[in-house]
Amino acid sequence: MKPRDKYLKLVVWSEEDRCYVGSVPCWIDACCHGSDEAEVYRELCRIVDEWIEIYRKDGRPLPPPTNRDYSGRFVLRTGPEMHRALAVRALSEGESLNSFVVKSLKKTVQQGRDGQMT
Repeated sequence: MKPRDKYLKLVVWSEEDRCYVGSVPCWIDACCHGSDEAEVYRELCRIVDEWIEIYRKDGRPLPPPTNRDYSGRFVLRTGPEMHRALAVRALSEGESLNSFVVKSLKKTVQQGRDGQMT
């Protein structure tokens, strides 16, 4: 595993810039762009390698890794009113609370991929 593999690298389409933009969440903001998604990813990998080398030369610790395995479980604090509203909505649609929330989250994430949400 290369050190860069510890970091989540994102290449997303920017409607505003009309090109793909690469970044590393929680570390490197938008730092490269272009019309070819794969080339932007390769450039992003080179940039991450360069930053890792700079940190090492300066004797600075690298940021915490952001690319990891996920269990599929997380705790969500909504407050009692939201919890009740979600539970009632799920029941009215004949679904469990978990199923309803997962479906809602999937819809939101998919909208973000389609460029409809930021």
